[in-house]
Amino acid sequence: MSPVTLHILETPQAMAAVEDLQRLIWPGADSDIVPVHMLLAACHNGGLVIGAYDTGAGGGGSASALEDWAWDEPPPQSPLIGFVFGFPGLYFTPDGPRPKHCSHMLGVHPNYRDRGVGYLLKRAQWQMVRHQGLDRITWTYDPLLSRNAYLNIARLGAVCNTYLRDAYGSMRDELNAGLPSDRFQVDWWINSPRVNQRLSKRPRLTLDLAHFLSAGAPILNPTRIDESGLAQPVEGANLSEFEKTLELNNHPPLLLVEIPADFSAIKAASRELALAWRLHTRGLFERLFEQGYLATDFIHLPGAYPRSFYVLSYGESTL
Repeated sequence: MSPVTLHILETPQAMAAVEDLQRLIWPGADSDIVPVHMLLAACHNGGLVIGAYDTGAGGGGSASALEDWAWDEPPPQSPLIGFVFGFPGLYFTPDGPRPKHCSHMLGVHPNYRDRGVGYLLKRAQWQMVRHQGLDRITWTYDPLLSRNAYLNIARLGAVCNTYLRDAYGSMRDELNAGLPSDRFQVDWWINSPRVNQRLSKRPRLTLDLAHFLSAGAPILNPTRIDESGLAQPVEGANLSEFEKTLELNNHPPLLLVEIPADFSAIKAASRELALAWRLHTRGLFERLFEQGYLATDFIHLPGAYPRSFYVLSYGESTL
């Protein structure tokens, strides 16, 4: 186990390390980096920057974290391996504007991914924002990134019914260049029983694909794996049957939408195929959200040919 400690960051020296880590995680577009002075201005005005440090500097094993908080500077020998950054914002209701926390960035050093660091940072953010008296956190992410979807929807309990086309315009970093920057905007209702249960020390029962299929949830867009092992989007009979049910004003309570298990590999192999996936799922999610569905869970099946699925539930009463 590589011990991880969490620190609330407030100094120029700590923010400089956050700036450097951004360059490592999102290479190729220095102009998109949030600079030190902006990080400091945000955290001195109600914002929050939390850093995760490898205090064992071993780089191995899974992450474990201390439950207490450290306001002082982290040990200078401990490398920064992740951070989460957010700031106060507003959303608008029929009764007027209400405050929320906008979580703008979550980044983890490539050598520490899939070890639980992102989850620890989000859980820390959940604790701190509740202390500020807020009940909602929003953020965006690429809906085709399976790793991010699993963390945000399955582990953290965020939900989504908002699809943003080209949310950030043309992005220039190596991970996003060349594709429309479509994003899910998720809602994290941090005082809800749903979120509290997901973040409790007792892990919830893990549901896999078989559970949802046995409950009658159809897969709207089952994919086809080509000879190179890449997932291809398929417009098939399932979508036609779904449209027929909508014409009858019949909304199945659960639906499954498949996405590539490794969209990054698709982007690296074929930007044309990546764009096809973007446009295919854009139309599908926009149609489903318009009909009253929410993304409420996520399934990842590992193996030689891994598969990933969003679970969509009809109506907010299902939450």
